[in-house]
Amino acid sequence: MIDKRVSGADEAIHDMKDFSVIMVGGFGLCGIPENCISALIRKGIQGLTCISNNAGVDDFGLGLLLKTRQIKKMIASYVGENAEFERQLLAGELEVDLIPQGTLATRIQMAGMGIPAFFTPAGYGTEIAAGKEVRDFNGKMYLMEDALHASFSIVKAWKGDAMGNLEFRKTTRNFSTSMAKAADITIAEVEQVVQPGDLDPDKVHVPGIYVHRIFQGSNYEKRIERRTIAIR
Repeated sequence: MIDKRVSGADEAIHDMKDFSVIMVGGFGLCGIPENCISALIRKGIQGLTCISNNAGVDDFGLGLLLKTRQIKKMIASYVGENAEFERQLLAGELEVDLIPQGTLATRIQMAGMGIPAFFTPAGYGTEIAAGKEVRDFNGKMYLMEDALHASFSIVKAWKGDAMGNLEFRKTTRNFSTSMAKAADITIAEVEQVVQPGDLDPDKVHVPGIYVHRIFQGSNYEKRIERRTIAIR
C-alpha cells in the first residue's frame, strides 16, 4: 500500500510556486478546499492562474486569494457573486477567461482522459469563437476547444483513505472529480480519513491512482452563497 497522507495543507502545497496554474474544486460554495486556500494565503504565492467553476465570494473561497492579490488570471464559468472580482476586472488588474460552463467542464474532463481537443457548438458566432478553428459537421458549425490542464489540482472530498481513494457528496462532484484527473499533482483534503477497504467500491468517485497527497481538513464553514426566504 502506498500511503499518500500528509500532515496538513501546508505540507500538501509545499512545492507550489509563483505563477502556478491550479485547478480549484467545488461547485458554487459547495466542496471548496478551504484548508488549501488558507495555506496558499500563508505561503504568499503570487501570480496564480486559477481554474474554477466560480471565484467564490468576497470573504470566502477564491475570494480570499483575490483579496490578497495572489491571483493573476481567473478561468471560470460563473463569477457573479464576487464584488472584488468585478472591481479588479473593471480596473484591469485581473485577467479573466470566461468559458461556458459545459465547455469548461468538458475541457477539464478531456485533459483527464488524455484527449487534446474536441469540437462543441457552444460559443459559435460569439466573441468566444475569436481565433478558434471552426468546422461544419452535418450542417452545424462547431468550435475546436483545447483540453484544459493544470500543474496542481486541489479538491475537497467527503471521505478518503490513505491510498487516495475519494468519495464526494452530491453537487461537490460536479467539477472536482474531473479536476482530480487533469493535473500533474492532485491534492485532496477530506472531512474524514478512513482505513483502506472502508469505502464502498461503488462509491469511490476518484480512484487513488489520480491522487498524490491527501489529508484530513478541519473547521469547514459550508457556506450558503445566496439565502432566499419567503415572507409569510
